[in-house]
Amino acid sequence: MQEILRKYGTFMGLILIIITFSFLKPGVFPTLRNFSNILEQVSLLAVIATGATMVMVIGEFDLSLANVASFAGVITAGLLVTGYSMYLVIPLVLFMSFLFGILNGFFVANLNILSFITTLSSGTLLGGITFWYSKGTIIFSGIPDQFLIWGQGEILGLPISTLIMVIIFIIFWYLFNETMLGRHLYAIGGNEKASRYSGIKIEKNKQIAFGLSSGLAALTGIILASKLGSAHPTAGGAYLLKSYATVFLGMTLFKEGKPNIPGTFVGVLIMGVLENGLTLLGVASYFQDMLTGAIIIAALVFQGIKVEGR
Repeated sequence: MQEILRKYGTFMGLILIIITFSFLKPGVFPTLRNFSNILEQVSLLAVIATGATMVMVIGEFDLSLANVASFAGVITAGLLVTGYSMYLVIPLVLFMSFLFGILNGFFVANLNILSFITTLSSGTLLGGITFWYSKGTIIFSGIPDQFLIWGQGEILGLPISTLIMVIIFIIFWYLFNETMLGRHLYAIGGNEKASRYSGIKIEKNKQIAFGLSSGLAALTGIILASKLGSAHPTAGGAYLLKSYATVFLGMTLFKEGKPNIPGTFVGVLIMGVLENGLTLLGVASYFQDMLTGAIIIAALVFQGIKVEGR
């Protein structure tokens, strides 16, 4: 029983939460429409949490993710308002964000600067650029309708943002489980010194991980701007803590003690179900923030107990 709880406790917790809210809000919470709403609500968190998973796999942290998301949303909206094509702007912003992540990876891997310090500093710099570009105001007037489709549209009755989440999940699950890059990233996170001796290019792989992480954060910011029909210089701020909370929760599943994409997705669902259920119950938002912090602490404690018990 103890072994089952160790391996599947997080997933069992998700089921228990669903059952609890179904009992407290029968006819409202356990409906197909509400579950569809939950998937749509967590779609952005899932994308940015995938980015957080990328860097945690190699044993690092990226504290600039929220700033990258805000930057991407503001720059995209700003350029679209001035008349540039969406098909030029979105790839450009994603590429810029990828290069920003590569630069973070260079400082961390090649100059041996702690990832906490590197990404906190670079994220602060990027946040300042975002405020400068937007002049600290919300960009909402003049955003073309075709851009809003990405965050508000549907295909065959499914929100496009949900479909993007599924596509990202499949791509990065495949990357981590079926490609040499994924195996190298896990090897670096497991034992960097041994990985170097085995011929793995540590610096290159770390830069790629940080680059992809920033790219996913940028995609989150772009879809968020599309969903809201506006862009705010601090719009991505709410995702940083939650993204890492989901990764910590997912580390108890599938690849025990290691960040992994399916586990992160389960963690995302836990956060989404909790937020949805508490909202239906009329619980204040600040209590939800308190609960998020408590979940991270509980996940860390649980990880510590598991490691000690091996």
